[in-house]
Amino acid sequence: MSSQDEAESPIDGRDGDNGSAPTAAGEIEQVSLPGDAFQALGNDVRTGILETLYERTSGNGTASASFSELFEASDVDTTAGFAYHLRQLDGSYVRKVDAGEGDEASESETEGDGYELTYAGRRIAREIAAGTYTRRVDHPSVALEDPCPFCDRETLEARSRDNVVTVSCAGCDRTVLDLGFPPSGLESHGDEFPDALDRYHRHRLGRMRDGICPDCGGSVVGRLVEPSPDVADELPSEHADHVQAELECESCGTTTRCPVSLTLLDHSAVVSFYRDRGREVDDRPIWNVGSEWAEAVLSEDPFAVRVVVELEGDVLALYVDETLSVVDVQRSTNDPTEDADAASDTVSETESDARADTSAEAASPQPEPDVAAGQPADSTASSGS
Repeated sequence: MSSQDEAESPIDGRDGDNGSAPTAAGEIEQVSLPGDAFQALGNDVRTGILETLYERTSGNGTASASFSELFEASDVDTTAGFAYHLRQLDGSYVRKVDAGEGDEASESETEGDGYELTYAGRRIAREIAAGTYTRRVDHPSVALEDPCPFCDRETLEARSRDNVVTVSCAGCDRTVLDLGFPPSGLESHGDEFPDALDRYHRHRLGRMRDGICPDCGGSVVGRLVEPSPDVADELPSEHADHVQAELECESCGTTTRCPVSLTLLDHSAVVSFYRDRGREVDDRPIWNVGSEWAEAVLSEDPFAVRVVVELEGDVLALYVDETLSVVDVQRSTNDPTEDADAASDTVSETESDARADTSAEAASPQPEPDVAAGQPADSTASSGS
């Protein structure tokens, strides 16, 4: 994102009589009220202007078009009528550039005037191009060669309805995953859409885990929570004390809930644990990361969880507090030649200086990580996006 993008983002700043509010990030200006902003888009001529300007946008910035060029690209009969529609977009979605200072051209555009998209205009134009608001994709069931994390069935199936992909098991009739996927993604990848969905949400989850919302750029907070009633109903009875990770944007409210294990897939200790054994954790889909993963609740007030991965008899244990911070990592091995290295790998990884002392105590290491004591790291996941 360019510095221009940041400066022109239409952030709601309601303090002050002029709709502006100084903050540590700079001056925040409310460009328009939400109702007015969306009303301005309620015409095909206006959305066509955004599309025309977007087609002229280069990868390195913005490109402008003159009034005449925009008019010729439209189906409007008169310049006066076109000028009216263009003015409805001015400020929120387009801006005039290279206009003479102090001229009287507000009612009659001149040949020298150019127009370019604002940050909001580019966002809307991209969504139009992607069909986010205009297309719905329902894709028939596709077989997945991955076992169900809840029963002994060796395959799952994925289908989309209204741009939401559901991965489920026909054996136990449980929903494993339920996540939105843009229509352009479903259209572009055909029967391979499950693989695209996996990569798409891995990146989204990684950004949220890093504290940045993939939708609006706002701050994301993480916490351990009890499963929602819908998810709890899908879990087997032996998972009664199961908890989930919740990642929520403090600005736009985008929320994702998933197994704690999924938030650790890109943790450096996990990545190296797999690579040391000639494997890649990315090879496993998010709907079933593998039977080698297990989770166990260590404390309920506050929540704390131990996540264990066992490969070839070697064990990696990560201790997670209520803020989803990894407070300790332990590795053990059955190879006596690696005992010294395994011991040196037992490190405290304080990722959140602000965490409560009680959280650290609740997530303190157990004498010996016990995979059998954990619960299967099922992939029941949902997203509010």
